[in-house]
Amino acid sequence: MNQGRIIEYIDQGKFICALCLQDRGNRFHLLTGSNRQVNLSPKRAILVSGSTLDISRPREELLEDLNRAEALRNRLKAQVNVIELWELIRDEKESFGHRYLAQLVFGEAVDDAHLSAVVRALFENRVHFKMKDGRFLPNSGERVEQILRQQQEQARKEALLRQGAAWLREVVAGGTPEPPPCGEEIVRMLAGLALYGKEDPGYKYAKELLSLAGITDIREAKHLLMRLGVWEADENLDLLRLGIETGFTPEQMAETARLAGLTPETGGREDLRDIPVLTIDGPMTRDYDDAVSLEITDEGLNLGIHITDAAALIPPGGPLDRESMDRASSLYLPRRHIAMIPPELSQDVLSLREGRDRRAVSLLARFDRAGNLTAHRFVASVIRVRHRLDYDDVNRALAGEGETPAGDADFFGTMHDLALRLRRDRLDRGALNLSLPELHFKWENGSGFRLELMEQDTPSRIIVSEFMILYNWLAARLCRDERVPVLYRTQAPPGERLSVEETGYLFYVFRQRRKLSPLKVSTAPEPHSGLGLDAYAQSTSPIRRYLDLVVQRQISSRLSGREPVYDEERLKEIWMRVEPVIKSIAMVKRNRLRYWTIKYLDHHRDEVFRALVLDELKRKYRVVLKDLLLVAEMRREDGLILSPGEEIAVKVKKSDPWEDLVELSYAGD
Repeated sequence: MNQGRIIEYIDQGKFICALCLQDRGNRFHLLTGSNRQVNLSPKRAILVSGSTLDISRPREELLEDLNRAEALRNRLKAQVNVIELWELIRDEKESFGHRYLAQLVFGEAVDDAHLSAVVRALFENRVHFKMKDGRFLPNSGERVEQILRQQQEQARKEALLRQGAAWLREVVAGGTPEPPPCGEEIVRMLAGLALYGKEDPGYKYAKELLSLAGITDIREAKHLLMRLGVWEADENLDLLRLGIETGFTPEQMAETARLAGLTPETGGREDLRDIPVLTIDGPMTRDYDDAVSLEITDEGLNLGIHITDAAALIPPGGPLDRESMDRASSLYLPRRHIAMIPPELSQDVLSLREGRDRRAVSLLARFDRAGNLTAHRFVASVIRVRHRLDYDDVNRALAGEGETPAGDADFFGTMHDLALRLRRDRLDRGALNLSLPELHFKWENGSGFRLELMEQDTPSRIIVSEFMILYNWLAARLCRDERVPVLYRTQAPPGERLSVEETGYLFYVFRQRRKLSPLKVSTAPEPHSGLGLDAYAQSTSPIRRYLDLVVQRQISSRLSGREPVYDEERLKEIWMRVEPVIKSIAMVKRNRLRYWTIKYLDHHRDEVFRALVLDELKRKYRVVLKDLLLVAEMRREDGLILSPGEEIAVKVKKSDPWEDLVELSYAGD
């Protein structure tokens, strides 16, 4: 029986001395030094004294005895040097009882207080010994170092949380305090929380940081980063999550400078500088990778399509080539352009700039007066762009609103007629025209902006589009017929072909796109049904798309009589590496366009927008806002029945670009 004995146990991390008033077998009824009576399971008892107290004495005397015992144990505990004790027995490969350890510290004559003092000291230390089956085993030196590092790190993090929380409280209150020494780490914690939420490895500490700062919503992390000036008001989180590089390393820039300083070799190239070459691009374009020329003769038309020869300057396997592969493509976003190749090259020596001699890979194609292709060849060339035009210049000339330095309505009319003939031929072979306007953002003074839908079927854009498709088609056929390994873009026929007349063009495009077979990239020259072509390989944007550069290298090697740069296996490896990056880039662009469109809606909540019903779902409708081409969902209202293809008016109830949230309400027909 343990009645009258001092029972020691741990409660809330502290040793407690208690007197056993009654031993009930499965529990002890105890009196503590604070004059509390508690019940305790015998399993929780750490130490049981050998001596007993007379529990029949007055309560006050028992409490005095307990408190004296507690004080004595703590005084003796202060005499225990755990490190010296560990050093004494660290090399022993066995565990030790607390009596043996107490005798090492205090000598042979030890009592209950000595035993307790050693156990308490080892419990508080928790570095040099571990307890197993009631005995103490010394930790190895490596384990001690590991525990000490962990303790130091924990102490550092606790200090960091205190300092960081105090800093953030001031920031939330509107102040501009100086950051603490741990400011950079606090910023990293906030960024991880804002980017990854619960998936962030530091989620626990970051959430605790916010909690100490009086913030309960983890979504506030991104707003804190904006207040601190770390992030912009419209920071692109996708770029940060994916780790997309926006600049170039010193090594890459050194390579850029070296390549930019090289004297271009023009030997062995066909001199086409006497041909009147022009570029047609958007007004903000700075990297010109394609140009065209047209000579009208009595026999027909001589069309030239000239692509900057990036392969002649950028060697495979070099620093810029590796970086271009990692980036896969230039990324064009509202208010931001992330180049695949440094602008010092892509906007200068590799850009088909007006009045400059440039190396190119040119397609020279002959057409009869009816627009039939009669002959063509690819050549490594030297060209000089005489005129730089934008799409509007050409459209105005075609409309008879003035001539351009490059030509008048008749000249561009001939170009346009040829492009329409090329498109008609493709449509006759089963191509699908699913073009939709492109959303453009126009920033005004201050923070305001407006949106515009830019038609893609204007005459000037049709000219450029069809000529580039022609180039890629004939390049693919060259590689196919000459057995040059290359990456082809292929597409099987759609699961179903729909009719435009029945539904209206916009509804038709959205529905038909769902029926399309997926695009594939392969070393096998299979047809591309969407374009109505028997082979297709993109190579017209070698300074914007890495795979175009790869294809251009293959074509250039064929034109020079050299072995191809890549065999089929290497091409497959390149595609496997580039494909996920291309998908990520497409996602970033899609999300960013959606972000800015939703932000536009947030600024125009009182306006009515025209929408087209795309789908009728169980509890909602999926619609597209016609003037913004934004797809969103709208809850079904009682008594409201809408049909796919129906045009309606909607208002914006709620929108939040950060949360990708759009709530629409019906505003009439």
